Amino acid sequence: MYAELNNSEFFAIQKIFFRETGIELPVSKKGLVQSRLVGRLLFYGLNSYLDYIRLVQINQSEKQEMINLITTNETYFFREFKQFDFFQKEIVAKHNGFSKFRFWSAASSVGAEAYSAAMVLDSYLMRNVWEIVGTDINSDVIKRARVGLYPIKWIDKIPDEYRKKYCLKGKGVYEGKFLIDRKLAEKIKFRVWNLMQYCDDIGKFDVIFLRNILIYFNGSAKQKVLDNILRNLKVGGFLFISLTENLGDLNRESLRCVDTSIFQKIGD
Repeated sequence: MYAELNNSEFFAIQKIFFRETGIELPVSKKGLVQSRLVGRLLFYGLNSYLDYIRLVQINQSEKQEMINLITTNETYFFREFKQFDFFQKEIVAKHNGFSKFRFWSAASSVGAEAYSAAMVLDSYLMRNVWEIVGTDINSDVIKRARVGLYPIKWIDKIPDEYRKKYCLKGKGVYEGKFLIDRKLAEKIKFRVWNLMQYCDDIGKFDVIFLRNILIYFNGSAKQKVLDNILRNLKVGGFLFISLTENLGDLNRESLRCVDTSIFQKIGD
């Protein structure tokens, strides 16, 4: 018989998760939290979620494991293709080709977004004038992103010209998977990062994709994430959010909307 996650235990996990990530877990996620953490109780031979909470409070690596299990990482290549079309035609194709073009996939999950951008950049710019940084709070997905190995069914979302050029279909033990060309992988630096903190050592970017992430934060945390991100965006640079998101009443005086869910930084 599996242990049941009671309300007080859920609220304790909710509090820890919010403190660590800035993301609020609604009560509707209680069943999801229970199902994703029950394996850790079995792993440690614990009798209750309260025992697991006590472990998390003294074990930083297990706290990261809890975050990894709870965070959702739905992604695929060239997600919201309309935005990649704008990125290609209105930004990359118009780049001067001399200064280094820098792209940040701020919630990169397993890397599909970052590799999608890399395919576009490599097709339009010389390889020594662009670079990509991918970050995520989930350390497991960052490990997967660095490998760049994906289920073969994901390849269908990649345009033919890029699929032929950058995707290597697996054989033998890798049957049913495909690998991203290593010449792209070596241009991307993936790292674990919490967007509630300002990342002061990665420099400024021409484009930042912050898609499908703001919806998980409340008002004050959402503003903090946006402020942190904008500090890393060059004046004249572009911020992309998801087509299903909006900035609402957030303070965004330094941004002007140039297309649906696409903003340009005009000043600090």
